[in-house]
Amino acid sequence: METILGTSVPVFLGMTVVLFGGFAVLTGQAMGSAWRGPGRVFAYAVLLALGNRFLDFALFGAPLLHLAGTLVSLAVIFAIAYAAYRATLARRMVSQYPWLYDRAGPFGWREKRA
Repeated sequence: METILGTSVPVFLGMTVVLFGGFAVLTGQAMGSAWRGPGRVFAYAVLLALGNRFLDFALFGAPLLHLAGTLVSLAVIFAIAYAAYRATLARRMVSQYPWLYDRAGPFGWREKRA
């Protein structure tokens, strides 16, 4: 598993999922609140994944240029950020336009029926 992640599992869970996952939630909420597109969420997720890789290298001695570990971190961080983005966007659409939209699950909305 360490060959795929580029670091140990506890370090991956602590740094990527907990610490940078929290940053990803805040990023997704900020992009959803500012009505930004999903492309910006991906761009910021890339930056977060690169920062995560650097801190893994600097603090825990993981290899800096580890493509598989960076891609796995990017996938996890982007998934968390995009989920927060969609949840924030759905909440904003329903609360800002209550006469037009109803909530359709945690990540979506639908037009009200006449």
